Amino acid sequence: MTGLIAQAIARSGDAYIGGAWVPASGAERLPVINPANGALVAEIVAGTSGDLDRAVAAARAAFPAFAASPVAERLALLERIHALILERAEPLAQVLTLEMGAAITHARAAHVPFAAAHVQAAIEVLRDYAFLTMRGTTAIVREPIGVAGLITPWNWPLYQITAKVAPALAAGCTVVLKPSELSPLSALMFAQLVHDAGAPAGVFNLVNGTGSEVGACMAAHPDIDMISITGSNRAGVLVAQGAAPTVKRVTQELGGKSPNVLLPDADFARVVPLGVMAAFRNVGQSCSAPTRMIVPRARLAQVEALARETVESIVVGDPTQESTTLGPIANQAQFQRVQTMIAVGIEEGAKLVCGGLRCPEQHTDGLYAHPTVFSEVSSAMRIAQEEIFGPVLVIIPYDDIDEAVAIANDTVFGLGGHVQGTDLAQARSVALRIRTGQVHINHPAWDAHAPFGGYRRSGNGREYGAFGFEEYLEIKAVLGFA
Repeated sequence: MTGLIAQAIARSGDAYIGGAWVPASGAERLPVINPANGALVAEIVAGTSGDLDRAVAAARAAFPAFAASPVAERLALLERIHALILERAEPLAQVLTLEMGAAITHARAAHVPFAAAHVQAAIEVLRDYAFLTMRGTTAIVREPIGVAGLITPWNWPLYQITAKVAPALAAGCTVVLKPSELSPLSALMFAQLVHDAGAPAGVFNLVNGTGSEVGACMAAHPDIDMISITGSNRAGVLVAQGAAPTVKRVTQELGGKSPNVLLPDADFARVVPLGVMAAFRNVGQSCSAPTRMIVPRARLAQVEALARETVESIVVGDPTQESTTLGPIANQAQFQRVQTMIAVGIEEGAKLVCGGLRCPEQHTDGLYAHPTVFSEVSSAMRIAQEEIFGPVLVIIPYDDIDEAVAIANDTVFGLGGHVQGTDLAQARSVALRIRTGQVHINHPAWDAHAPFGGYRRSGNGREYGAFGFEEYLEIKAVLGFA
């Protein structure tokens, strides 16, 4: 265990408020469990409404000066944060493996570099952003909204923190962060990193705790000007309800059940394995994971065989080992959810291509799940409609492209989507008909500037790049300015 991780564990009882570590005032202690072996890693002291009040007061006091700070100063702060993420990449990767079971290779290749990429994207947006533009004689001014309350999830802990904190700071907002109580150690390390980068006192604050206590208080707090939450639909609804009396802005990135449409001319030998691994990335614990593979009925047997072959190449095991593809499910509640939904799929009569309920025998101490593929699934089945949030893929056959699009859109969600096809014009046409906030054609490279967010129950607002940056700004019109 590195010194930075040990330091974060030692601060499990603290909040970061007004530029200093201070003891949290709560009596409740929340366990942080290593999902690979069930070991207790740390106990977080749950913050209270009093801790949150102090953090909000610090952020409110710091806001006028930080909002008025020159762009060059905010750029310099973000550049120092970015440099420190890269400098501390290995301990950050290791703590993600420790607290939520991310395979170390995945933590190194995705969790940490993508987190750094969000900071770099904020730097690039801020460097060229026009906060004042003219429309005739009217000036359109964009100003920081104020104190931003940020609520982040357990599945991509560091990545989601930087996706919110970086654009908020770039815009000139001050922030109060409530990370998930299930994976809080990476957030404590990030808070120390921001401190070491020289953030002015009160600009960044962190209070650990539960959603029912700290999260609810954040949503209702009259001195928080906006809330950005990534989490479950239930949490998003509760936050929106709590925020309504204060009429604050609420942006939400919530659940998904993303389709992956394989067109008849797709290169199946290439895109099926890529689709399986995309669905199972981060052990399937990604809200935009393409967990519904929609395929031509005539190619169903071929897709099943390719999917089975891909799953057989996956190594489920100790996340600290570089040979591991998938580590454990991140926490006990989610593990039980995955097992329940696999049982539901079997009961519904879906064809079990591979995987199933039983944990791998050699990993009985941890929360390990079999990568599971169902076929001959219909949209009416629960496994095709509900977000499972684990390594479970459903294959749904279609007879024509109109039916494929209808299946893709047959969901209450609308976060991500994929289309695979050799005829790019046809793939584009299908992509434009899918009702989601993002669509990927032929497994392109990830883009930190591409807006990310959902239609329908997948939320509202956007993150990443200029679109995420502008969520933290208000718009003022000054008539007669020129």
